[in-house]
Amino acid sequence: AGKEKECLPQVGQWNMVNKKVINGGKVSHWACINFSRSVQETTARGFCQELAQMCQISGMEFNSEPVLPIYSARPDQVAKALKHVYNVALHKLKGKELELLLAILPDNNGALYGDIKRICETDLGLISQCCLTKHVFKISKQYLANVSLKINVKMGGRNTVLVDALSWRIPLVSDIPTIIFGADVTHPETGEDSSPSIAAVVASQDWPEVTKYAGLVCAQAHRQELIQDLYKTWHDPQRGTVTGGMVRELLISFRKATGQKPQRIIFYR
Repeated sequence: AGKEKECLPQVGQWNMVNKKVINGGKVSHWACINFSRSVQETTARGFCQELAQMCQISGMEFNSEPVLPIYSARPDQVAKALKHVYNVALHKLKGKELELLLAILPDNNGALYGDIKRICETDLGLISQCCLTKHVFKISKQYLANVSLKINVKMGGRNTVLVDALSWRIPLVSDIPTIIFGADVTHPETGEDSSPSIAAVVASQDWPEVTKYAGLVCAQAHRQELIQDLYKTWHDPQRGTVTGGMVRELLISFRKATGQKPQRIIFYR
């Protein structure tokens, strides 16, 4: 949680301007909430138009117009604002859901970033992209290109793929359908006596490219290094002993995405 701010896109040194992604995602229905008092609506609108244009240039199918006009809100009204925009869009789209929410944040935004992510992810099931005020005022093509890459991956697109994967040359991956897992446990800081540890597991969802990854997280016992929910068995009154867990979920999702079961598992721990 302490590292959340690092997730905001920065102006990087890699020149991604005018580069096309391998697979462009599609955004038909999007909206923007402006949480920054210093950003006027015309400025926010201009920024959103430039970002939409950059997404198109990078190879995405991105609607130039938002579902509703840019909505300005106070940071202390974050839950209310998110739910309002979500519901207005739902009504306007006659039951179809908003696919992406852009949020303009003050440069020093305290808990706002984490609140937006928590509400969007856990209450609304909505993909979000946050942008800081300083980048809205001083629009650089490099910044927009970086943000468009983040949006593309969030929308299910692929930015890059290994040349060796396309030519079926990766040892222990290319010969048979293979899934790659990665797992880790993050523990609370020293002195935190009661907070849970957080286990995270990711797994590739495409083959032979092994470029797209799905992730699962779960809280578990304080400072426990073994991942509790990796593999679980429990008793179901109807079905008897049932097995499941994070690995099973990711294996099922691999089969849905690729149409086949993996014949090999590579697990990084």
